[in-house]
Amino acid sequence: MKLGLGSYAFRWNIGIGDQRPARPMSAFDLLDEAASRGLAVVQYADNLPLDRLSESDQHRLAERAAACGIALELGTQCFDADEVARYLGIGRRLNARILRVALDEADAHLPVADLAEQLRPLLEQARAADIRIAIENHFNYPSPRMVELLERVADPQLGVCLDVANSICAGEWTEETVTLLAPYTINLHLKDYIIQPDPHGVGFRIRGVPLGQGRAPLEWVLAQLAHCPPETSCILEHWLPLGDGLATAQAQERPWLDQTVAHARRIVT
Repeated sequence: MKLGLGSYAFRWNIGIGDQRPARPMSAFDLLDEAASRGLAVVQYADNLPLDRLSESDQHRLAERAAACGIALELGTQCFDADEVARYLGIGRRLNARILRVALDEADAHLPVADLAEQLRPLLEQARAADIRIAIENHFNYPSPRMVELLERVADPQLGVCLDVANSICAGEWTEETVTLLAPYTINLHLKDYIIQPDPHGVGFRIRGVPLGQGRAPLEWVLAQLAHCPPETSCILEHWLPLGDGLATAQAQERPWLDQTVAHARRIVT
C-alpha cells in the first residue's frame, strides 16, 4: 500500500466547528507536510474542501503535487448530485483517482434501494472521469447495511473507504467491520485508539492515540487487505482530543503524526 496523509490528521490546525486557528492550514500547507515526511498520497476530506479553491489554484496544487511525486485524492460529505459532479470536475484537474464520500445518519434512514438509485448516475459520471467513489464507513452507518448497498449497486466504480475505528460508534468492533468490508475496500483510513475507564467508575471513553500505541489490531487489519493492489492508499489519521485547548492540540498534531508515520512504515508494505 502507498502511505498517505489525510486532512483530518490536522483537524485542529485546519480548524473545525467553533475551533478556528488564527492562521488555518491551507491545502498547500498540507501537501508540504506530506512531502516533508516522504508520503506518497494526500487525501483532502470535507474539513479542507477543495471547491473553495479557484480553478487556477487547483491546477497549481496539482502541479506542485506532481513535482513532489504525490498523488491527490478528494473527499466530500454527501451524495448530493451537484456536489459530487463538482468534485469529479476537481478530480479531473487534480488527476485524482479516488473520491471519498461519507455516509452518515441521514443516509442510514434512506432505503438501500433508494440510495442505490441515487448512486448509479453518479457512478457513470465517475467512470467518465476515471475516478472511483469510495464510501467511508462513518459513525452511524452500519457495515451490514453498507454491504447490502454495495451488492445492490454491484459496480466496480464503487468501493469502500475502510476506517478501522469509525464503526465502533455503530456498535461494531474493528474486527467485525473489517471482516464485512475488506472485500470491497479500495481505500484505507488507519488510526489507533484506547479505551479508558472513567476514574469514578462511570463507564469509559474511547480516545485516539498515535498509531501503534492503542488497541486497534493493525497488523490483522492489514492482513485482511492483502488482496488489495499495491497502489491502494493507506491514509493516516488520528483522533487527537482537544484536551487543554486549541493551541495545545495544534502543537501536538505534528508529533502525533510523526509517531504515526514511523509506526506505519514498520507495518505497511
